[in-house]
Amino acid sequence: MNISPEGVATTCAYCGVGCGVRMQLQADGITISGDKNHPANAGRLCVKGHALGETLGLAGRLLHPEINHQRVSWQQALDAVAQGIQRVIREHGPQAVAFYGSGQLLTEDYYVANKLMKGFIGAGNMDTNSRLCMASAVVGYKRAFGGDAVPCNYQDLELADCVVLVGSNTAWAHPVVYQRLAKAKAERPDMRIVVIDPRKTATCDIADLHLALRPGSDAALFCGALYAIAAAGKLDTDFLQQHTQGARETLQSVQAWTPETTADYCGLPLEQLQAFYQLLARSQRLVTLYSMGVNQSSSGVDKCNAIINLHLATGQIGREGCGPFSITGQPNAMGGREVGGLANQLAAHMGFTAQDIDRVGRFWNSKTVAQSAGLNAVELFRAIETGQVKAVWIMGTNPLVSLPDTDRVRTGLARCPLVIVSDVMRDTDTTQIAHILLPAQGWGEKNGTVTNSERCISRQRAFLSTPGEAKPDWWILSQVAQRLGFGANFAYAHPAEIFCEHAALSGFENGGTRAFDISGLAQLSREQWDVMRPIQWPVTAACPQGTPRLFTDNTFLHADGKARLIAVTPRLPVNLPGAAWPLVMNTGRVRDQWHTMTRTGKSARLMQHISEPYCQFHPDDGPGIQAGELVRVSSSHGWLLLRASPDVLQPRGSVFVPVHWSSRFSQQARVSTLVAAVTDPLSGQPESKHMPVSLRKWNAAWYAELFVRAEGYAPPATAYWSRITQPGVTHFTLADSSRPDDWMAWLNDYYPMDGKICQFACQGDDAFSLLVWAQSELQLAFYAQPGPLTLIRQTVVSAFMHPPQNARQRLALLAGRAEGEKTPAGAMICSCFGVSETQIVDAVRLGCRSAQQLGSTLKCGTNCGSCIPELKKIIAGQIVVLNG
Repeated sequence: MNISPEGVATTCAYCGVGCGVRMQLQADGITISGDKNHPANAGRLCVKGHALGETLGLAGRLLHPEINHQRVSWQQALDAVAQGIQRVIREHGPQAVAFYGSGQLLTEDYYVANKLMKGFIGAGNMDTNSRLCMASAVVGYKRAFGGDAVPCNYQDLELADCVVLVGSNTAWAHPVVYQRLAKAKAERPDMRIVVIDPRKTATCDIADLHLALRPGSDAALFCGALYAIAAAGKLDTDFLQQHTQGARETLQSVQAWTPETTADYCGLPLEQLQAFYQLLARSQRLVTLYSMGVNQSSSGVDKCNAIINLHLATGQIGREGCGPFSITGQPNAMGGREVGGLANQLAAHMGFTAQDIDRVGRFWNSKTVAQSAGLNAVELFRAIETGQVKAVWIMGTNPLVSLPDTDRVRTGLARCPLVIVSDVMRDTDTTQIAHILLPAQGWGEKNGTVTNSERCISRQRAFLSTPGEAKPDWWILSQVAQRLGFGANFAYAHPAEIFCEHAALSGFENGGTRAFDISGLAQLSREQWDVMRPIQWPVTAACPQGTPRLFTDNTFLHADGKARLIAVTPRLPVNLPGAAWPLVMNTGRVRDQWHTMTRTGKSARLMQHISEPYCQFHPDDGPGIQAGELVRVSSSHGWLLLRASPDVLQPRGSVFVPVHWSSRFSQQARVSTLVAAVTDPLSGQPESKHMPVSLRKWNAAWYAELFVRAEGYAPPATAYWSRITQPGVTHFTLADSSRPDDWMAWLNDYYPMDGKICQFACQGDDAFSLLVWAQSELQLAFYAQPGPLTLIRQTVVSAFMHPPQNARQRLALLAGRAEGEKTPAGAMICSCFGVSETQIVDAVRLGCRSAQQLGSTLKCGTNCGSCIPELKKIIAGQIVVLNG
């Protein structure tokens, strides 16, 4: 380990908040805490951040290069990559090669990948999984401001009179930002918070107003807001006249969006809508924070511009507590935007104009710079399917789980002549199809920079020794570039050299025409780069300390210095529900998981809050379906098997399904399988929030839970299985439509029991349980019955480490509980302190009536605070029961 006594300051591996993390080496291992000196979080961490140490194990890691899944040397692997790319270019041209990156790459990695593809291979086909989360926000900013520039920062959320959260379950997806916002509201009771979301999410806990609008109607809502602001005489006419263009046309375009029309279109009560508009009219400092619910739409760009229009029309930009704020989903999605990681960007916020191509070519000393934009993510994988792209290099992402219409993508990728994957994990949906696997360094091993949602560049520092033969992505790319004949341009010895080159390019012939300029950091020594503190760009000679806010002088990035209001025409999503598919599927994250669970899925603690993939629906949309049963959710593209989660708070006519479960964790739960590859025509971002589906109960003959000593067992051959991470134990939940004739024979085929002691119990054809022992240690536990089970799981898992000591305890374990235990613990509500739903309910019944009182009694909610909305929900529900 590379941890000094004073610890290592680094940046979290998860969302776009970009929290600072401090790693400290203690006698019992590594301790993780929030960095109190980091401006993003000031010491706060969410539960995922606190659990980072639980994800650092080497189980499942890709540690050596492989060709056709056979270990080879780095020399062989790099030669094969270079020779394969050269062969494709020789036979089909550079446009037949593509790179697909990730917001998990560090900026230095991203820079080298983009430079190699667009600068020297000579094709624009470098895109990234960030296309799936914030490409529409990029285009919205560029249309309005003339550049991809987030104008505000996290502090503005705390200084605003009114914060509007649109399409963002901030409490779960960006918990530290949510906690900053909750704290600000507690300190400033006159602050108002509005949540705009079809679902009543945990974020609504701090909302003064929740607008549960019709899915997809956001643009109409904000067109109506602009109409209402104009009608109330609240336009900033001086700002509009002096600093914008397009105001007249835009204001004319919203004349049809009266409150009555807007309320009808959005499915909102007129009184509620008018209350929202009156709140906007009174606000002097407005921040609108928007995320995937806006971006992931076939009209996402227009939705972004409808939001930005409101800020421009009221002059609420470039000031404290003001601005349209797109918050990103990945730790370095912003860094990818900076280097040109999207296919429609060249480099350093330059595009494919003749002037920019010439400028970048001179800087890189290359005559082969790409002349036009490349294929975006959906187009790229379609081109692989059709044979247009013959070689693809996928870096740090799992597109066979995240891309829409996943089964079609899988089929196409399987036909690609050359698939190269750089990753930290050996067994993902995508690595299974690769011809060449390249082991990359993971978080804690690699060294570089990331940029968060507020334009803050932070160092991500190594504190672990590199395992096996893993290498930094920038090194892997540079080695291939040298083999392709570009050695002099990729002779990097350290990531600091790459960062300084990237910084120099950002300022090259800039002259204030591009907001992204960190040329003030281009001369850093290696030592200065290593100790660099977080800083917000631009960073120039004129602004050496960074820039918290943009456009403070009301000068924008279009050639005339003026911003643009964009007239938008609200339109419904492309795919609408009908007779065959009557419900709308919304997708998103859950609190304790992230992306496709390749990291968070390693933590047993993070699996306790929500352990299985589920479908949340209103009970009237699934009459007779009980919680915990299985449902089949189908679309025109595929189907899923999920746990039923009926909830009266879920809007009628829509369902919610989380995005995280891959084929490593569940049999049939990859939500992207159901999603059509419909994209925004301006950004290429897929519509992931609005897919027509059907819902019906799946008739299971039996449900079961299986626990086996040691990790890494494959699942049994059942129609439904889901893997739940446990320490030292493989744990599956199972179900099937037909019952085995002989449970013992069925289990023996899966786990041979010769020479072991078996203890089992039967209740006719209804239930069966089995414990398998060897040398007084539990080897296997299995429980099956016709309906969903209510085991006390932690008791069963604990029995593998601490076996029962007598016959009574073993008999109780055969029933799935300890001696004297009667009630399952329920979901783990507070993952930080391991506080279950049952413990919370008991505490409420004993007199706790607030989250603060629960915190004093059980400690829940006193660390990261992510569970506080759920604590309040449980309290409210129990008070109803107690008073009923």
